[in-house]
Amino acid sequence: MEYYCGIDIGASTAKLVVIDSTGLIAAKAIGRSGIDYEKTAEQLLADSCTGESIDRSQIARSLSTGYGRDNVPWADAKMTEIACHGKGAYFHFKKCITVIDIGAQDSKIIHLDDAGKRKSFKMNRKCAAGTGAFIEEIAHRLTLDISELNALAESSTEEVSLGSFCTVFAATEVLEKIRAGVNVADIVRGAFNSVVKRIAEMDRVDGLLVATGGVVAHNPFLGRLLGESFGVEAHIAPDAQYTGALGAALFAAEQESNS
Repeated sequence: MEYYCGIDIGASTAKLVVIDSTGLIAAKAIGRSGIDYEKTAEQLLADSCTGESIDRSQIARSLSTGYGRDNVPWADAKMTEIACHGKGAYFHFKKCITVIDIGAQDSKIIHLDDAGKRKSFKMNRKCAAGTGAFIEEIAHRLTLDISELNALAESSTEEVSLGSFCTVFAATEVLEKIRAGVNVADIVRGAFNSVVKRIAEMDRVDGLLVATGGVVAHNPFLGRLLGESFGVEAHIAPDAQYTGALGAALFAAEQESNS
């Protein structure tokens, strides 16, 4: 059995996927990216192979993507996260889709046609607004664990608007709302809506809306709000946090078959 490996080293989290020749996931691993990307990549590969009894010699080709894609010495090739998130999302839906990936440091909107070919994309790199970093900062200000946010947002009963997109100013605004006695659940939903609004301003949605990334994987309610903002149903990709790594593995398999 031959396998193909894809690793996505993001600014915050690293994800690795090993697939078989049919494209099915045989192993996966996840961990903090840390400050030594090479060490992180090596550890994830070792963990995934050990856990599923895969010998590294069985991995025919590997491909890296993400913020730290240049720091994976054992990768045979590398590609952008735009390409890999599109590839990974299309694998599951195989139709005209708009992929919205909300990452720790940036957000991406990727348009693919019926054949999976990328038509265009937009990327937010200007600030933390509209990204996972914004959500993390709000959680910090509210003294909450990230894992608590989704349930709180779902339980919200009042619309609360955060007027500032800037993470620094929004954090100050959150403190003011706490002092004013605003319900914490309503503040969290307001933070979710702020992220959604920033993304909705980036671009349109064509075809099926597919959400990827760790933010929607852990906060599916935010995905629902995303769909409502665009007036369509939002589909959260299976194993949404691993979409980029899956796309990288699929590209590795494709390159190997074409060689």
